[in-house]
Amino acid sequence: MPTQSLILLGLDGIISYLPVGVVIVMATVFVVINVVATMLIGPREDGVIKGLAYESGMDPIGSARKRFNVRFYILAMTFLVFDVEIIFLYPWAVTYAKLEPGSAESAFFLGRIIFFMATSVIAYIYAWKKGVFRFD
Repeated sequence: MPTQSLILLGLDGIISYLPVGVVIVMATVFVVINVVATMLIGPREDGVIKGLAYESGMDPIGSARKRFNVRFYILAMTFLVFDVEIIFLYPWAVTYAKLEPGSAESAFFLGRIIFFMATSVIAYIYAWKKGVFRFD
């Protein structure tokens, strides 16, 4: 009897991964169908212009190693910081809503998020004062 229950338990474990397998198979079939259909019915026009490195309508002139102002990178990093902050706010809000109102634990959770938001706002104000968001 114990062997049968282990076999059934193993089968149940494999069956629980069945939806993941179905999604992987569907994605693979979708990709294969799209690639084959594109090769069969898609246009095949080769030429001098098609063989160029860039096909965006502009001739490639100069070097691709162009220097950018560091403000662009700082602005991108600021966006990422606030984007990640929003991602962290959702689980915090779900957890905070389940806490007992007025308890020490809820005050601790509220203090944590206030500190988290304050550091982000201070960093934003610092970047604003440094002129990161000015592009003149």
